[in-house]
This record gives sequence, structure tokens and C-alpha cells, in this order.
Amino acid sequence: MNMLAKFVSIVGGSVALLRRFGAPTTQAMGGAPEIPEAKKQGIMTLKLPTAEGWKNGRLPTCAPGLKVNAFAEGLDHPRWIEVLPTGDVLVAESSQIETPPKNFMDAAAHATMKAVKAMGQSANRVTLWRDADGDGVAEHREIFVENQRQPFGMAVVGETFYLGNTDGIVAFPFPPGTTRLDEAAARRLVEFKPGGHWTRSLIVSPDGSKIYAGVGSLTNIADEGMETEEGRAAIWELDVASEEARIFATGLRNAVGTAFEPSTGALWTVVNERDGLGDETPPDYLTTVVDGGFYGWPYSYWDRIVDDRVPQDAAKVAASIKPDYALGGHTASLGLCWMPEGTLPGFGDGMVIGQHGSWNRSKLSGYKLLFVPFENGKPSETEAPRDILSGFLSEDEKLAYGRPVGVCIGPDGKSLLMADDVGDVIWRVTGA
Repeated sequence: MNMLAKFVSIVGGSVALLRRFGAPTTQAMGGAPEIPEAKKQGIMTLKLPTAEGWKNGRLPTCAPGLKVNAFAEGLDHPRWIEVLPTGDVLVAESSQIETPPKNFMDAAAHATMKAVKAMGQSANRVTLWRDADGDGVAEHREIFVENQRQPFGMAVVGETFYLGNTDGIVAFPFPPGTTRLDEAAARRLVEFKPGGHWTRSLIVSPDGSKIYAGVGSLTNIADEGMETEEGRAAIWELDVASEEARIFATGLRNAVGTAFEPSTGALWTVVNERDGLGDETPPDYLTTVVDGGFYGWPYSYWDRIVDDRVPQDAAKVAASIKPDYALGGHTASLGLCWMPEGTLPGFGDGMVIGQHGSWNRSKLSGYKLLFVPFENGKPSETEAPRDILSGFLSEDEKLAYGRPVGVCIGPDGKSLLMADDVGDVIWRVTGA
């Protein structure tokens, strides 16, 4: 750890400790969360554990009735997963790239992020993993595509493979049997502004006609003006046939994972909300996304609660849509997939969420794989969320053994696969 990182750790720890006094004890969860009044942080709470990884046979903690094993190991910051029709598993290996800090707080944030492996050199590749003998452990690995720009989301429609790089969506020919893409044949279909919240998730609509991409904001609260945020803090829609793209929904600070709920056909996403207002203010959230919808950022959060740090637009605030379900403050909910009843024993229909974990809190939150049960196409009002995997933090919150990111249903339909970008592993969860 360099001197700045040590300094940040000491100062950040002291600030976080002071802010624990009077911090909320109830997590802002559910359809009607208790959201504390905003408390502006002149000095941001910077608290991240040091990346430790999994040593001496340590494993994540499973919910009762489940077990976990490493499906793939030795990756370089695995972020997102896509299961191909063949059953092969693709993993995007990429990372936030360090840029010159703009001020001391920016430098402090960089030092904090590097301590937990959240920033550094990006592998910029997708690897293919195969479990040929069906024992739940991939024994075959090869490069699927490399030399990309922070690849993340992946999608397949017919004989075309789509990849969400930070600067846009590219398409590759993908005839049957392909195990390595031809980089020279890539076509750029959509351009995105790179950097900032750099991840670009992709999901195909149930009828295969559209692809939706999450594009996060550049800054926390449009700190550099709204012109720099044009085309960002949004979900985009790409028409597969015409290859034309448009903005589908806006006001979503950093919408990452997306999933379709099958009974209603609704598109859902998990959104990382703004920083600097308190441990539980505002909560990250899970919500449906509607065509033309505006969800408040940067002017307001949750149910039209105004953020007075931002030059206001009253019409925008009035038009904002209240999210469906709060997930707690600063949980960094990134991964999302629909899990139908019968996938894991003891779990019904619901959404599975990879919570990467907080940094802007006095007491850390997230750092788990969470299940939100659904009833009648919406989060249950009677059944509480449940942890599927936990144990990613040491009890004193100083060490991170792992951090959950992308999640998907395994090729067998009876397991979950989850990317862990600190442990550099893909975990597989099944019935015990």
C-alpha cells in the first residue's frame, strides 16, 4: 500500500468512525423504505476493505440447503458472465482504468479503489470456459476475444455476437461452432461516451428484436455539467434488424444489471444511486424500466426527494418515476438475473442481485449475493429478501475476500454462476 493509500485509510477510517455515531440502524429496503434526511458530506466517507482473496480453503457462506464451489479460477478481474447456447460460459475480464486525478479527493478515491482491486490495468478480454465432464468445474479455457475496450455485457442473436465495450456496442459474426471471434470482422453499431461509470451491460428482449444497454453517468451528480452527461445515466435500445439505437429511459445514475420478468415481460434493472448524503441516503434500487421513463437523476432521488446540491429542474422532478424496490444505501448492486422457482432448493421465483459492496458508508453494506422474492410479477410484500452467498468480508470490515458482480443461471438450469472480481473466481451455487 502506498503512502497516499495509507493516509486515506487512516483519515477515511477516522471519518467513518465518527460518522458511525448516529448512523441509521435500519437499512433502507423494500417498497416503502425509511430514508434518513440527507446529511451533506464535506469530506466524503471513503471506506473500502483491502483485497485479500480466498486463502487457506476459505469459501463464501451459503444459505442453508445450498453449496458453493469454484467453477473457474485464476481470472483477471472477472466482471460479467454469459452462458452460450452450447453451454460454454463466457467471462468478461476488465477493470476500471486509472486516469490522472483531478484533485486531492479524486486521488484519495483512486488510492482507496486500488486497495480493493477496483482500479488498475484492464485485461480487456473475454474468455471461454467449458465444463465438458459436467462435474461443475470448468477444465477448459481459451481466449474468446481480446484487445477490447473494457468489455462487459454480452449477447447473442442468431449468428451475431454483441459485446458492450465502454465506448460502444460492437457486433461479430458468430456462426455455429465459433469458439474465437474474428476481431477484424467487428462492426461498431453504437457509440457511447467512455469512462466514468464505464460498464455497459447488454440484454436481449424475449422476442430477440431488441438489445438493451446500461450506460452510467460520468460523475456523481452531474458535477461537470449536464452537457458532459448527454447520452449517459440511461438505458439504450438497439433495434437488431435496423441496427439503429435510441435512448429508452433516463435519469438512472448507473443502471448496470438488467433482467426480464417472464410473467409480465417487464424490463427490470438495478441502479447505483448518488454518493455524499449519508449511509442510507439514498438507497440503491431495483425497478422496472419503461419506454421514455425518467427516474430522477441528478435532480432528485426515490420519490421526488430533491438533491439541493444540483441546479434544479422542477419539471423534471415532477415527471420522475418512483423506483419499485430499495436495496439499501450504497450496496453497489451490479449483477441481476431472473431465477425461476426450482433453480435452487427452497427458493421460489425472484431476482438474484450481485451486490459489489459500498465505499461511501461508515459501516459497509452489500458484499453479498441477494435474492428478492417475487409475487405476481413484482417484489413480494410479505417475504423478505434472503442472502444466497455472504461471508465476503472479514468481521472487522478490514479485508475483502471477494466482491460479487455479475450473476446468471448456469448451463444446467439448476445452478447460479457468479463473478467475483476480488477473488478472481467464478462461483457456482447449487443445492447441497
